[in-house]
Amino acid sequence: MNPSDTWGAAPIGGGTPKEATHVLSIRGNKSSLLAGKKITVCVSGSVAAVRVPELVRELMRHGAETRIVASDAALGLVGEALLEWASESEVVTSLTGKIEHVELGAYADLVLVCPATANTISKIATGVDDTPVTSTVTCAIGAEKPIMIVPAMHESMYKHPFVAENLGRLEEIGVRVIRPSVCEGKAKLAGKNEIVDLVVGALSEKDLGGKRIVVAAGPTYEPIDAIRGITNRSSGKMGIEIAKQAVRRGAEVVLVYGPGKCEPPAWLKTVHVLSADEMSEAVMAAMRGADALISPAAVADYRPVLAFERKLASGKERGLDLTPTRKIVVEARRLYPNKVIVGFKLEKEGLIEKAYEKLLGDGLDLIVANHTSAMGAAEADVHLIDRGGRITSFSGSKEQIAGFVLDAVVGLTAQAKEAKGRL
Repeated sequence: MNPSDTWGAAPIGGGTPKEATHVLSIRGNKSSLLAGKKITVCVSGSVAAVRVPELVRELMRHGAETRIVASDAALGLVGEALLEWASESEVVTSLTGKIEHVELGAYADLVLVCPATANTISKIATGVDDTPVTSTVTCAIGAEKPIMIVPAMHESMYKHPFVAENLGRLEEIGVRVIRPSVCEGKAKLAGKNEIVDLVVGALSEKDLGGKRIVVAAGPTYEPIDAIRGITNRSSGKMGIEIAKQAVRRGAEVVLVYGPGKCEPPAWLKTVHVLSADEMSEAVMAAMRGADALISPAAVADYRPVLAFERKLASGKERGLDLTPTRKIVVEARRLYPNKVIVGFKLEKEGLIEKAYEKLLGDGLDLIVANHTSAMGAAEADVHLIDRGGRITSFSGSKEQIAGFVLDAVVGLTAQAKEAKGRL
C-alpha cells in the first residue's frame, strides 16, 4: 500500500481519521482553508511545546488533518496523551518498521517544526537524524515538501552565531522560518494566529500571484478638538481579512488602515492612518504600480471645517460646521482610470439600487452591497454587483466573504490584463 494512502490512518479507536467523532466536531468549524491538507507537526523539547495542542486544534478548525511527531525531550514537557487528544491520532515517538518518518515527512503537504530548539535546528541544518523529529524533517527536505520552522529558546541561544547561521542555511534551501519575538531574555514562539495564517498561505492556491493589491480598511477619525472627533463603529475586520487572504493567494498587498478595533497581523504590510485625508493620500501613493484597489473602508462622510487644538470646555451649546471628506474610490478612479477598483456600500433601505447607483457614479468595476446590520456581526449577507447590473449573492462569515470577493477580483484582474494586451 502506498504510504500516502495511510497517512492519517491511526486515529484513536481505530478506523480512518474521518471516523473519529471528536475530529468531526471541530474540523472545518472555522473555515475550509486547509481542507484535505495533511500537516505533520514536529515537536522538540522547548517549554513552548505546551502551546502545541492549542495550535494543532486551530489548524484542524480550518480543515487540516494533523499528525504529531515528538522527541523524548518534548514528551518530558507535554504529555503524549495530551498530544494524542489534540490531534486525535497516535503520536509518533519512535521510528519502527512502519517507516513513520517517510510517511509523515515525504507524504505530508507541509511539515511544521514547532517549537524548534537550537539543538533541533542545528541538527536539521547539518543532516543529523537521531530523533523521529529530525528524521521526519530530513525526509520532507529530500521530498521537497514545504517546511516551516518556528524557533523558541532563550535569547542567548537564539543569538548564537552558529544557530543564526544554521537558520540562514535552512532558509537558503527554501525552509520558511517564522521568527520569534525577542523579549524578557527569550526568543518566544510566534503567536498561534500568525503561525496558522502563514501555514494557510503556504498551502493556498496562488491565483493572485504577481498581482499588487491595495486594501483600504477601518474607520477614519476627524478631530473636533484635542480629544473629541467624528468616527464610526467599523471594526476593520473585513478589510484585514481581505488583505490576509490576498497575501495567501500570492498577491503583494498594502493595507491602508484607519483606527479600527482589530489589529492587523505583524507580517501584513500596513500603513496606519487616522483621517480621511491621510487615508486618501496613502491609498493614492500605494496605487502606483498596483493592479487593484479594494476599499471596504468606512470613511467618515464629513469633517469639521475647523478643528480646535485645545479641548473645548463642556456645558456650552456649540455649533459645528461640517464639510465633506475626500472620496477615495472617486479620486482613485480619476488618477488611475485603468485599475480595478472594488467599492463597498452599506445601507439600510434600497440597498441594491443605491449600491448600483454608486457603482456607476464612482466608476467602479464591482461593488459589494451589504445591510447596516452587518456592521459588527459575525456573519452577513452580501451582494456583488458588476457594471452590467448582474448580482451575485453570498452569505457567510467575514472570512468566507473575503474569499468570495477575491474570487471576483481574480476574474477582474485577468480581464484587465487581456484588455491591456489588446491595446
